[in-house]
Amino acid sequence: MFGAIIGDICGSYYESRYHNVKDKNVPLIVSGSRFTDDTVLTVAIADAILHDRPYANTIRHWYKHYPNAGFGRGFREWMATDGTVENDSFGNGAAMRVSPVAWAFEGADNMLKQAELSARPSHAHPEGIKGAQAAAMSIYMARKKASKAEIRHEMNWRFGYNMDRSVDSIRKDYRFSSWAQNSVPEAIICFLESRDFEDAIRNAISLGGDADTQAAIAGSIAEAFYGTPDERFLAIPKKFLPMEMMSLVNEFRRKFIVKE
Repeated sequence: MFGAIIGDICGSYYESRYHNVKDKNVPLIVSGSRFTDDTVLTVAIADAILHDRPYANTIRHWYKHYPNAGFGRGFREWMATDGTVENDSFGNGAAMRVSPVAWAFEGADNMLKQAELSARPSHAHPEGIKGAQAAAMSIYMARKKASKAEIRHEMNWRFGYNMDRSVDSIRKDYRFSSWAQNSVPEAIICFLESRDFEDAIRNAISLGGDADTQAAIAGSIAEAFYGTPDERFLAIPKKFLPMEMMSLVNEFRRKFIVKE
């Protein structure tokens, strides 16, 4: 879960079309770095799981606390409704926030169902749900010690994603897209081609696309695969997150990730 938050903050500056890069060798934290809606909603999903609250209610609750965190127009329009109707979005917003689901639930089928439920309030389109489930399944398999080859095969077999691409081949012509079908598989490939946690985040930023979200997805898988990031990276959430977020993240980690 720290992986998603760290990826979000590191990618936040490079999400803007004015700051998109096609280079891995960039500073990960700059003066414009911040947490975005990716982090706010990751915390919301963790809150829902920890305290047995409906996903839709906690998503709406946390949005109202941080409405200026960078939410997209479609999400804001859904928030302006009473929440009784699902939003038929195929954006990558459900995939960016799903990491707590992959850590908290056991059994692949049960976990995938929860990933769907966490997506449905705001991303009920089949591609929005698929993106959330694919990201969650990658994290789940990584924490269960699956190999990268096994994760790659699962993404192709179960979700129909084209995983036979390299980061270099994607980067060449890649353009910003917040559509799940055009950004989630690419983010997963950024993890699959990484050497370590940091490299996964750098791969995602270097695509020149939706950098914060793709780095959040790649980082969340990398954390599950490589283990807890080192102190250089753990210091990032401590610096940027409000106390109420850090407290909830630490509570979630104690219960589901670093069980003591």
